[in-house]
Amino acid sequence: MGLLAKGGIFIVGLWLPLTHSESETPVSAMLSGVVVKAAIYPLVRCTLMVPEVDPIVRIFGVGTALLGVIYAIFEQDAKRMLAFSTVSQLGFILAAPEVGGFYALTHGLVKSSLFLMAGALPSLNLRELKNKPMNTAIWIPLVIASFSISGFPLLSGFGAKVLTMKNLLPWQVLVMNVAALGTATAFAKFIFLPHTKEGGRKIKRGFWPAIALLLSGLFIANGVYYQAYTLTNIIKPLATIFLAWLTYIFIVERMVIKLPRVAEQLEHLIGMMSLILIFVFWLLLGSQISIS
Repeated sequence: MGLLAKGGIFIVGLWLPLTHSESETPVSAMLSGVVVKAAIYPLVRCTLMVPEVDPIVRIFGVGTALLGVIYAIFEQDAKRMLAFSTVSQLGFILAAPEVGGFYALTHGLVKSSLFLMAGALPSLNLRELKNKPMNTAIWIPLVIASFSISGFPLLSGFGAKVLTMKNLLPWQVLVMNVAALGTATAFAKFIFLPHTKEGGRKIKRGFWPAIALLLSGLFIANGVYYQAYTLTNIIKPLATIFLAWLTYIFIVERMVIKLPRVAEQLEHLIGMMSLILIFVFWLLLGSQISIS
């Protein structure tokens, strides 16, 4: 239960959006890119070592991926949207634990760079950004990172998603494809923002070297799973991204939906921890009875 909460998994992971919205940008980058992975690693190790844990972790992975992406699609605060996306992407790692390491590496590079760039935006309100063009120099790396997390070829997010999808169980495939579509839909918000060559916020020293290092990692890590580059594997994510952009332009952009934040309150998080703990024990007990 402690690992699920620290790792930002499922409903008990809804402490992440509030924490990110109150934190300084470099703190958010470190928290999303590195810190939450400290709990994901032992969860994955337990899954690989104890077969009875594998289906439980996969269930939480699928639920987390879907929950996080639903919130991310409709969230209008840039940092909170990125935080909900982190929740969703952690679900991708747990949905296929045996290959989760590569996805965790890719996500760490992408999300660290995105949070750093969020601090350089003219506003964190995504609706206001439609009327406040950002500097093109910020928009370009923002699009590169958004492409990677959406699964665009030539970036490591493509290989990570292909490898993850190939290691899903049959019952996971449909939901995880919906989550992948939702991820590309959510990050279309950044891709279609206006930009200009002039203006923009003052950039802090060290920003560009950090962004260059992180984004370079996305291109370099792309070679880890070069076997992903088959015609079928390339067409599917491109079709998913295209469909996601259509969904954003014709549906999501025209909708104004505020999802409730009551689940993020401390007392509700503690209550959900108790319920999920009971659920985990029930699943483990059921698996032990089946074995015996």
